[in-house]
Amino acid sequence: MVPRFLDGVERWPRGDAVIDALSRGVRALPLRGGRDLLHGRWLGHPVHPLLVQVPVGSWLSAAVLDLRPGRAREAGSLITVGLAAAAPAALAGAVDWADLHRRQQRVGLVHALANTAAVGLYAASLACRVKGRTKAGRGLGFLGLTAVATGGLLGGHLAYRQAAGANHAEEVPQVVPAGWHRIGSVAEFPAGRTARRTVDDVPVLVVREADGDFYALAERCSHLAGPLSEGTLEDGCVRCPWHGSVFRLADGWNVQGPATSPQPVFDTRVVDGHLEVRLREPGPAEDDTAQ
Repeated sequence: MVPRFLDGVERWPRGDAVIDALSRGVRALPLRGGRDLLHGRWLGHPVHPLLVQVPVGSWLSAAVLDLRPGRAREAGSLITVGLAAAAPAALAGAVDWADLHRRQQRVGLVHALANTAAVGLYAASLACRVKGRTKAGRGLGFLGLTAVATGGLLGGHLAYRQAAGANHAEEVPQVVPAGWHRIGSVAEFPAGRTARRTVDDVPVLVVREADGDFYALAERCSHLAGPLSEGTLEDGCVRCPWHGSVFRLADGWNVQGPATSPQPVFDTRVVDGHLEVRLREPGPAEDDTAQ
């Protein structure tokens, strides 16, 4: 029953106008470098799941204290901590949500509404406690925890069923055979343009520079599997056409989000007038400031 409900949320189009307006607003926020910080590019995966641990943990702990007599004051303090921590967690989640696919955004909108309801309920709970209405404060707190649990259910669907925030290029090192693979003659790759080839059905982006050097990356963007071969080349990097993630051609490093994972990179060589590629073994992360 629950999976059917969640699948129905994915297919429900009536909130799309609201989604369009909200996502435009989030993308228009003047965050500059803070956008990548909120995406979690520095962390290597989305930061939103990390931030939500504070409000969820605080509110769950408050519920435990509310089950014990004489601990209303401590429970109120934990609710206050949760309310304070909810804002940065929500902002990080909104920045990620604005760069998702439509079905993911539909689930994400209901996820956000559930969590907004939770914040409202906990704020009302805290107000009741301040006024000495402890019983009402407890009741509102338990309702808030129910809303949080609903939001967590929807968030789990986003992460595990819809793969929002997952690394969509992770499988490449697992499925590409070792060794060199011939993917075409040198003449097939015009300088300064992107090209798409495959290695055992794994798409590969190939770029030939004006000086004759070749670069090759996994072609599906690690953010949401966008086609990098349809992207634009910029200063030794490729920009994904779907959500604007930027990857360095030399090593696949994600120099700009929303992607939080680098692209798998291939070594290249020319043999008898043909280009061959080999998946590069992973090494220590390189400084993303090196250009």
